[in-house]
Amino acid sequence: MRAAVLVILSSMVLLIACGTGQRHDDRQDAMERWEALVRWNEFDALVDMIHPEWLAENPIHPVDIDRLHQFRVTEYRTRQMLVDPDGLGFERVVRIRMYHVHSARERVVDYREVWRYDEDFERWLLHSGLPDPRRP
Repeated sequence: MRAAVLVILSSMVLLIACGTGQRHDDRQDAMERWEALVRWNEFDALVDMIHPEWLAENPIHPVDIDRLHQFRVTEYRTRQMLVDPDGLGFERVVRIRMYHVHSARERVVDYREVWRYDEDFERWLLHSGLPDPRRP
């Protein structure tokens, strides 16, 4: 009896660990995809990674995306990352260096990303907006 309980508990722990490991891999994939889209100036595609409820409350206007298209990203560097204790969310502070194509000047933008795992969509989604080159 005792051995059966240990086997069941061990199995449960392994299943939980596998789920957590997959969520961690998905989180890493989401961060890498977001970073790649920013680095390659694919700003239109970034909206697909933002949570729909957040977008409903904070719509992104075409002028915001047009403003981003005036820049070329020269660096995207993670400066700080804080993971929620439950593992279902994290915040990441990044520094983005952007070259303005019309003025030939570089802007340095410190940008805070807020990510949450959405059980319904079964993926990590951003709960903050696009980088804003008007903010230092």
